[in-house]
Amino acid sequence: MGRYLRWQAAIALLGIALLVALLRYAAYNFTTITVPDRGGIYVEGVAGSAQYVNPLLSHYNQVDALLVSLLFNGLTRLDEQGNVVPDLAAGWEISADGLIYDFRLRSGLTWHDGAPVTAADVLYTVGAMQADDFPGVPWLHTLWKAVKVEAPDGPEGRTIRFTLEQPLPSFLDYTTIGLLPAHLWARVPAAEMENSQLNTRPVGTGMWQLARLVATRAELTANPRFAGAAPYLAGLTFRFYPDHQSLMPAYDRKEIDGISVLWPDEIAEAARRPDLQIFSAPLSGYTLIYLNLANPNVPFFQDTAVRQALLYALDRQNLIDTVLHGQGVVAHSPLLPGTWAYDPDTPKYAFDPEKARRLLDEAGWVVPETGNIREKEGKKLAFILVGDDPQLLEAIARAWAAVGVEATVQPVTLAGLTADFLAPRSFDAAVVHWELAGDPDPYPLWHSTQIKDGQNYAGWNDRATDEAIEQARATVDPAVRKQHYSAFQRIFASEAPALLLYYPVYAYGVRDKVRGVQIGPLNAPHDRFRNVAEWYIVTKRITVGSQAPKLDRAAQ
Repeated sequence: MGRYLRWQAAIALLGIALLVALLRYAAYNFTTITVPDRGGIYVEGVAGSAQYVNPLLSHYNQVDALLVSLLFNGLTRLDEQGNVVPDLAAGWEISADGLIYDFRLRSGLTWHDGAPVTAADVLYTVGAMQADDFPGVPWLHTLWKAVKVEAPDGPEGRTIRFTLEQPLPSFLDYTTIGLLPAHLWARVPAAEMENSQLNTRPVGTGMWQLARLVATRAELTANPRFAGAAPYLAGLTFRFYPDHQSLMPAYDRKEIDGISVLWPDEIAEAARRPDLQIFSAPLSGYTLIYLNLANPNVPFFQDTAVRQALLYALDRQNLIDTVLHGQGVVAHSPLLPGTWAYDPDTPKYAFDPEKARRLLDEAGWVVPETGNIREKEGKKLAFILVGDDPQLLEAIARAWAAVGVEATVQPVTLAGLTADFLAPRSFDAAVVHWELAGDPDPYPLWHSTQIKDGQNYAGWNDRATDEAIEQARATVDPAVRKQHYSAFQRIFASEAPALLLYYPVYAYGVRDKVRGVQIGPLNAPHDRFRNVAEWYIVTKRITVGSQAPKLDRAAQ
């Protein structure tokens, strides 16, 4: 009996030894790793609310623009470098004279409701912008009014032809605008577009589709018909708040997982939250001070020496370091660094208050014996400075006061700045933030034809500038265009028709439970979602072989 028990014990020990050996072998050859899984909803807080979730009407509302970027696609889109690349279009061809653009839609595209995407959708979208009663931004109508659009294979085909009256190298930029579904919108006259319920029940082609839109939030779900890679996240929710100051408290209350934008003075506070990831990247555009050259109440802005003095008086790096907490780069050109058109040899203005005082003295603006504000022929060098950033306005006003210039600060909302001051040209000086992307063509902002109804809010009317811009537009040769743009930049630096401040850096925050978030250069704030397909919240563990035999690549 004892011998039998000893054999049983021996067999048991042998079994245990074999089991341990097998487990060690398995542990050596296999391991488990955590990988992204599908599911989870990312919730972000934004200031404002949706009004027109329509790519043709979203230009005045950042929430609209954000939702449009996620729900709609254009024939093309801009990549991280601001280059135009295919989107709904598989590609395009341009005629040798630069007048004809032939696009071919990708096959198998559908709208969120399952209807096919065809040339008819392009015809409708362009036709709406061409209509005389189009309610969107005027520059869209002006641009597309001069373009002939056709569908050579018929409306139900996939070929679209655009014919221009004259070469326009920046034309491809305009093909990034989101398309509208003709089968839904064709029954809505252009004049009635703003009143259509389709603006709050949008049907697009994007990775995401709208599930619900109410006064407090927009809920998006993954589009099962999307032609590209499916996202890990099941949905995105944007909660609407009355102002930006409400976002950080909402994050602390765990109402949201993302803060759509972090202002420079919030970065330090945000960094104290251990579960908040902070992302920042250069934003295509610049901040500048418009001086209203056409306003008779401030005739001194017509004097180049005065404009130059105002720029020399500003320590722009100090403004970036103190007001923006380092979130910016001093701007020296209205064409963006990193683009092919930027000329690094463009003359630059350093901070030089003594030179500013000398220029003003030579221009006849002197400090009186009984005062601090410069005068000339009984008129003070004083004006009103408007903008939506009170801290920045105050810092600029203090710098100018140091050289004898009085700027009375008037903070306004961003919407009010555009509607009440810029559009009617009823301002003296204004701090404005421009988002610029794509082709560097400065025509919309600086050509004299844009003074009355366009975006030349400075009212700059200079023949040499117009000629440089026109000649650059008349050729598709990048080398020739660059020569004309270099001339434009030199003229701009010499004349200082507006005072360039800085190129901005955009920052936002995401709770650390959201993984896979990456950021690169941004053409617009909504580009922070460029790699959203890779974001994930849910994970799973899988077993992989760590000692799997390696394949001979030559035999593959």
